[in-house]
Amino acid sequence: MVPDSGLGLQEQGVFANGAPSRRTLSHSSKLHRLILLLAVGVLAALPAFAVNCTTQASFKPADRDALLAAGNSIADAVAVQNFDALQASLLPAVIGDWDSIRGVAQSAAPILKGGKAYWSDGYLLDATDLKAPEDTQFFCTNADSSVTMTVSLRSLPAGRYALLIADYEGAPLAGQLALILGADSNAGGKWKLGGMFVREGALDGHDGIWYWRHARELAAKKAVWSAWFSYDTARWLLLPVDFLSSPHLDKLNREQSQLGTNPSDTLPLTVSGAGADAGKIWRITAVHLDTTLHSPDLAVVYEGTGLTDPAASRAEATAVMSAFLKLHPELRENFHGLWAYAEKDGRRSFAIELAMHDIP
Repeated sequence: MVPDSGLGLQEQGVFANGAPSRRTLSHSSKLHRLILLLAVGVLAALPAFAVNCTTQASFKPADRDALLAAGNSIADAVAVQNFDALQASLLPAVIGDWDSIRGVAQSAAPILKGGKAYWSDGYLLDATDLKAPEDTQFFCTNADSSVTMTVSLRSLPAGRYALLIADYEGAPLAGQLALILGADSNAGGKWKLGGMFVREGALDGHDGIWYWRHARELAAKKAVWSAWFSYDTARWLLLPVDFLSSPHLDKLNREQSQLGTNPSDTLPLTVSGAGADAGKIWRITAVHLDTTLHSPDLAVVYEGTGLTDPAASRAEATAVMSAFLKLHPELRENFHGLWAYAEKDGRRSFAIELAMHDIP
């Protein structure tokens, strides 16, 4: 059985810029995310009477037009790296976070390059009845009440907010852009930028659905580590934010948990050198997906020995990667490469990425 192609709400026509979009919502894990006014968390159930969510099919024309105008203006500024325009679009509450926002916009350039934005999903989040900032959940149900998405925001002040999501169709990395907008009461309710999130929608030409299917194939072959991180890759690619949950992504999470072994539960992992490094041992303290170079890489974090010579540091990191792959050789054919991050006394001292075929 292959994964469902629909991973959440799918209401075409409102935010598709005149063209239907196949974009669907899902819950994702981590990277290229900016936590500004709205910090993301997994929250306990909260009273729903003070807040409500309107999905895009139910937008009033005035709201739809105002949100599209704000979203297009910000997306255009990102596309041409117009930082003056971006800075001018900020909500007053996040002006102090400008350096972080600018960094996200700069990182967006290669991810969105070559594509055209299609605003495919939108949510109006009304929290005007909140008495004070608090952790808040919005339950967003689609037009036929078949699927409910949950938007979870931490320490949310009273106000009106919106979440807009765009796919960059035609971009080699299938870039995704999400914006948190807030209605600025000091500017006549004008929608302004409160948060920006950017993530790839595809790696090595494959989208999240492909990686989900691939994870199932690997699980059937009992290649547990490769399956686990393929599920992580699928989750990563399905949406550029981490604060949405849906029954469909809960299904992905259940499948992953049924693998029986979470690689994190095996850590720290001791690996031994070979050849010229025979007798040396290193402790790997973390393993995770790493898309820093927009490739499906894995990262290993290990306790370094404090080497300061670049050549010696590189040789040590390569030896660690080689020893790790000897324990889990199936990772070679399922991921592009490895990052090795050396840490010493709680500080990162060295990092290197190598393609699998360059690791002995």
